[in-house]
Amino acid sequence: MEITKPNQVWVSDITYIRTIKGFCYLALITDMYSRKILGYDLSDSLELKGCVRAFNKAIYQAKDITKLIHHSDRGIQYCSNVYTQILKRNKINISMAEENHCYENAMAERVNGILKDEFYLDQTFDNVAHAKRAIKNAINLYNEIRFHLSLNFKTPNMVYKLSA
Repeated sequence: MEITKPNQVWVSDITYIRTIKGFCYLALITDMYSRKILGYDLSDSLELKGCVRAFNKAIYQAKDITKLIHHSDRGIQYCSNVYTQILKRNKINISMAEENHCYENAMAERVNGILKDEFYLDQTFDNVAHAKRAIKNAINLYNEIRFHLSLNFKTPNMVYKLSA
């Protein structure tokens, strides 16, 4: 499938964030065309609510989501009846990777890697509040400052705003 505009395909994933007291879980929704992170949430559990909050943040700022496809892995959160019903209510098409095929969600995995490798989200944070501040800053830098070769050296936000 050729991706030609923002809000055509969103990819989503969850990655872990370490704190001294244990793990937190960062749910991300990224626009495939612009690479912009549209929604995110840091939660202290793998419960569904973090993914729903990330989705709600993404949907809040999206303009035209007609024919939008939401792609994810087959994590229990994304397969849940609650999550799929939210997508259906918003008339969003559902796409999921085959079981245990992380390459089918490569863009979401790449975003996780960039945030951890380039913006130091792979460190162990003192607490959840510290992690939240670091994540907010990292996502802002990623969306607003970091140029992408795949975007002809534009930022995700530039591409999203110019094309949406």
